[in-house]
Amino acid sequence: MGVVLHLRQLLEDEGRPGRLDRAALDLATIHFPGLDPEPVLDQLNELASRLGDRLRNFNDGRDFVEAAQRFLFGELGFHGNQEDFFDPCNSCLNQVLERRTGLPITLSVMYMEIARRLQMPVFGIGLPRHFVLQFDDGNYAAYVDPFHGGRVITARECYALAGAEVADPALLQRVSKKQIVVRMLQNLHRVYVRSKDYTRAVATLDLMISGAPETAAWYHARAVLLMELDRWEAARRDFETYLAMSPSAPDRDVVVRQIHWLARLN
Repeated sequence: MGVVLHLRQLLEDEGRPGRLDRAALDLATIHFPGLDPEPVLDQLNELASRLGDRLRNFNDGRDFVEAAQRFLFGELGFHGNQEDFFDPCNSCLNQVLERRTGLPITLSVMYMEIARRLQMPVFGIGLPRHFVLQFDDGNYAAYVDPFHGGRVITARECYALAGAEVADPALLQRVSKKQIVVRMLQNLHRVYVRSKDYTRAVATLDLMISGAPETAAWYHARAVLLMELDRWEAARRDFETYLAMSPSAPDRDVVVRQIHWLARLN
C-alpha cells in the first residue's frame, strides 16, 4: 500500500511538527500505490504563488479570504463533489487537485496547505457531518466553507451544517493535524467497506489503530473484515484484543463464540 512515513509520524507522535500535505499524500497511496508526491507538492506551490500574486496586502486577512475564494473556487472552479460523494478519489489530495473536486475535509486540506505556504493562519474545524475552516490572524476572523464555494459563513451557519439544534461553541474547536488525517482515514474506510474493498478497508484500519490503539471498536471492525479475507488467525487476535479492552462489551457472548470458531480453523 505504499510508504506512509509522514502519515504514521503524524498518527503516532502528535507532538512532532509533521506536514499535513505529505501525510495526506501518504494516505492517497492506499488508493494510488507508487504515487510520487513531488509533482503534487509542486502544484500546491504553484497555486500558492498564483494566489499570492493576487493579494494586495499580505497583512490583510479579509483580502486573503476573498482572493482565495475568487481564485480557487471562482477562477479555478474547485467545488464539493455532491454528485459522487463516495468516490474514493474524493479523499485523495492528488485527485482533488487534478479533478478540482472532493470532500469538505480534502478541499480544506488543500486550502490550509496553500495558506500555510503564504504564512496565513488557517485552522481546521471538525464539525459533525461537515468540515470547515477558520481564518484568524488576531485582527480578522472568519469561517470558510470550501465544500460550498469557499464562501464565508457565520458561526450560526456552522451549527446548521453540523445539524446542531443548540449553539455549542465546543463544536467550533480547532482540530489537530492528527485529528484531520484520522478523519480522512475514517472517510476512506467507509468508502472501501461500502464497495467491499476489504483489503484497502483493512489498510485504513491498520493506520487508524496505529494512531489510536486504545479504540476497542476498531479492533472489532478489523476482525470482521479480516474474516472476509480468510485471515482467521489475525481476526481471532483482534477479537481477543477487543474483549480484553472491553470486557463488558454487550456483544461479548457473540464475540467469544467467534473466537472459538476461529480457533478451530487454525
